[in-house]
Amino acid sequence: MEVILLERVANLGQMGEVVRVKDGFARNFLLPRGKALRATQENRTRFETMKVELEARNLEAKGDAQKVAGKLNGQSFTVLRQAAEGGQLYGSVSPRDIAALASDKGFALSRSQIALNTPIKMIGRHKVPVTLHPEVEVTINVTVARNADEAERLARGEDVTVLRDEAAEIEAEAERFFEPEAAEARRAGETPEEEGAEPAETAQTS
Repeated sequence: MEVILLERVANLGQMGEVVRVKDGFARNFLLPRGKALRATQENRTRFETMKVELEARNLEAKGDAQKVAGKLNGQSFTVLRQAAEGGQLYGSVSPRDIAALASDKGFALSRSQIALNTPIKMIGRHKVPVTLHPEVEVTINVTVARNADEAERLARGEDVTVLRDEAAEIEAEAERFFEPEAAEARRAGETPEEEGAEPAETAQTS
């Protein structure tokens, strides 16, 4: 399907360009969201009358987005989630979750503005692009952790997954070294030898 773009669309074209796209993409995304019109002769004429208004609206929207970008760019957000020892989340962090976090901090974002290709499924610090306007994009930092203490360590740049694995190994090694049952078994194993040695000495003296 050929469409006329009513705004810049990433990887597709600029406002006013006529481009060919898949029918499903046009019907499910471009047309219902007001990003394009079918490239009919009637709509081509209509676009020419709309062009000045669209450009003015675009400049205003871009200016508003740039103001938000100045405050939002580089912001950090923290999400607490349950996760396995290796850092794999029991679930995921979606664009909806991130939009809600931003809203809690006073940034009105929709999930469609969170340019996250796949949900976050691991603990750690993640850089997430946010599209405020077709020509304005910023990056925010999303820290996913099991608890507040872990989030602080991640913020300092620590690899908590490695630290937890090392701590587990040290603890396991300590348990093996100081195993009470092992010590008792060792002592029990030495006793018969000592007991067996005493009669031999006694027999020699007698």
